[in-house]
Amino acid sequence: MQTPDLNRTVETVFRMERARLIAGLARMVRDIGTAEELAQDALVAALADWPTSGVPANPGAWLMATAKRRAIDGFRRRKMIERKHAEIGHDPDRHDTAIEEIEAAMDDDIGDERLSLIFTACHPLLSADARAALTLRLIGGLTAGEIARAFLTSETTIAQRIVRAKKTIADADVDYEVPRGAERDARLASVLEVIYLIFNEGYAASAGEDAIRPQLCAEAMRLGRVLAALLPDEPEVLGLLALMEIQASRLAARVGPDGVPLTLEQQNRGRWDHLLIRRGLAALERLRALDGEDGFYALQAALAACHARARRFEDTNWDMIAGLYDRLLEAMPSPIVALNRAVAHAMTFGPEVGLSLLNDIEKEPKLSAYPAMHAAKADFLYRIGQMADARRAFERAAELSENRMERTFLLNRAAACLP
Repeated sequence: MQTPDLNRTVETVFRMERARLIAGLARMVRDIGTAEELAQDALVAALADWPTSGVPANPGAWLMATAKRRAIDGFRRRKMIERKHAEIGHDPDRHDTAIEEIEAAMDDDIGDERLSLIFTACHPLLSADARAALTLRLIGGLTAGEIARAFLTSETTIAQRIVRAKKTIADADVDYEVPRGAERDARLASVLEVIYLIFNEGYAASAGEDAIRPQLCAEAMRLGRVLAALLPDEPEVLGLLALMEIQASRLAARVGPDGVPLTLEQQNRGRWDHLLIRRGLAALERLRALDGEDGFYALQAALAACHARARRFEDTNWDMIAGLYDRLLEAMPSPIVALNRAVAHAMTFGPEVGLSLLNDIEKEPKLSAYPAMHAAKADFLYRIGQMADARRAFERAAELSENRMERTFLLNRAAACLP
């Protein structure tokens, strides 16, 4: 094998094993930055060793063993011995015993490292933006530049978020493990929130030039699949995975040739990805078997499934959708859910009902500057023939939007209101 080809092989293996390496090392050395450095050292060692010795039968184990040896060497020289000396009162007779304890800890069964790393990266101590950036860096393997481009911010900003997040985790002495009981449930909610945030930013970009960013959707789904493999009996994990896969099935049909978003009614359903739909529906069936149908993500997945099952827009079961939104609002009261419920009820019972429901919520602080609220109101007004008011509402929605393609879509709707 030629060296360039072998180098590509080494780098491919490293990308596949990177998250597991960092997770296992972070749990042992209790510092994410050090774990990343050790993993990178193992890659450098592989690039130097494998061209002459060949690719090992278990390359992931080789990388981990190499990184662990370097960690032990580092501990011999630096912080761990200082910590042990503090514990044993600088007793020279205990020096060799301390080293043995460290090496034994390195060989402990560390369980599923990736799960520990996901829970650490999504710790509630961190802001949502920091959790998303750290998760994409550690689990997704994206560079700071790639994350910055995805979230339309500077590479420096992303790098600073990641550095601060690592410092926060280190300063808080967070355990690199999956918590138990109530803490585990709370942390799992944080993990799911971060993955869904990443997916939503890809599915409907909040700012910038593009209406969608498929790379972010793909990363979020990959994280969801990892989590579902690690926690196969968690209904909400399955619910989020089902929701993302069904929603992502529409990505190829979500924008027109000019990049402007298309409504469900306008989309060519022949371009929907039916493999993703089947996978999402299968995840829904699994969570039903676990009696998890009333969860926040499970209900949203059920809503997405209603659209996925309709061969034509006219076949959509709006009665079922309205009922699901009633249940979702009860399970997770929020202005955004209430807005989506108003849209569903408008489709089921008429735009006047939608306007009535909007009147109850449109003064909510979270909705007053939310483009989708003004767009929904504009659509209801359009459907009852109040064109002047509809045009003003569409224009207000466009004014509030920070996404160029969404603004174009809303301004096109406003122009359609003119006589």
